[in-house]
Amino acid sequence: MIKARGKSRFWIIFFMGALLFGIRWTKGAGYLDLYSILLKPILPGTAQREWIKQGENIERSIRLKLLEDDNNRLRRALSLKESNFEQRISAAVISRSSRNWWKQLEINKGSKVGVLKGQTVIGPGGVIGLVDSTTPLTARVRLLTDPGHQLGAWIDRTKQHGVLTGMGTNRPKLIFLNTNGLAKIGDAVTTSPASTLLPPNLTIGIVQFVNEKALPSPYAIVQLTASPEAIDWVQILKNNGQK
Repeated sequence: MIKARGKSRFWIIFFMGALLFGIRWTKGAGYLDLYSILLKPILPGTAQREWIKQGENIERSIRLKLLEDDNNRLRRALSLKESNFEQRISAAVISRSSRNWWKQLEINKGSKVGVLKGQTVIGPGGVIGLVDSTTPLTARVRLLTDPGHQLGAWIDRTKQHGVLTGMGTNRPKLIFLNTNGLAKIGDAVTTSPASTLLPPNLTIGIVQFVNEKALPSPYAIVQLTASPEAIDWVQILKNNGQK
């Protein structure tokens, strides 16, 4: 009897030792798997299911809010306000010359549908130029990046006017008309409220660099928000009272 008990105790100790060794060797993986199998029929409980459902609802609400905010931001950036769709003419870019890459582009809408010289042209992100000439079916757009092309611009934060001048790159120069309260990196640049060529408050770009000590006038370098090198479609604004 004593011998049987000793043998039974030996196997119990051996089994426990083997179990502990196995748990240590597998870092508890097998134990956790077994534990998971045993608990699976009772999890998640009612409370846990409610917590999961509530978390999913919150996550869904946050995601929808972020998507809505992102959609609104893109709509503002693209200037796609529903109220003035009828004031715009959409057109595709049909020609770009490598020699005049930063100067002009050709679009597939012309005077036949109401495109006129001097109208403002925008792309995804903001203003890219003005209509320079038209045919019945096409139009040529002079880009803001065309060297020497100038138009009035505005920094709302400082209420500062300037003259945006093309430099032959995607970063035109904004020359300030006075030295008071210039600009800071990150300031938004828009069309001037006093401009007679373009509608006011259209997005142009973001200030990337400021040289306050430049002569004869301080200036800033502006990164256009509409990248003219990547434009494949545009919208022409029927501005200056045109319907």
